[in-house]
Amino acid sequence: MQVNLTLLVVVAALMGAGVYLLLERSLTRVLVGLVLISNGVNVMFLVASGRAGTSPIVGSSDPEGMADPLPQALVLTAIVITLGTVAFLLAMAHRSWQLNGNDDVQDDVEDSAIRKLAIDDATSDSYDLSTKGQHEDDPVEEGA
Repeated sequence: MQVNLTLLVVVAALMGAGVYLLLERSLTRVLVGLVLISNGVNVMFLVASGRAGTSPIVGSSDPEGMADPLPQALVLTAIVITLGTVAFLLAMAHRSWQLNGNDDVQDDVEDSAIRKLAIDDATSDSYDLSTKGQHEDDPVEEGA
């Protein structure tokens, strides 16, 4: 099986640029990154499918010369999934623009509080309430 090196470079460039944009804070850049990754995956499916062949209609040509229809079906499915995901991200970016005037993803306040607890190696108040102040290393009190 002969692989087209140019298409492999295109796949690598699309995937690399897509991952770079996906790691940004702007939802618009995340959206473009998702589209680039999706296109990279679609081209990768076509590269992996092998050489082009005749149409896969029984009786129209030799069976060994027919193209495999499965990669084409996978690409069509990936396009539909990407369309739905892009529509969702576009709606999120539009709503963020309406509420905040920008489409940047903000830090979650609860996430930063949990991160601070993890750095301090502390437990939350709800853990103490659920264990009634009794830690697993403490001996169990009689009559409690």
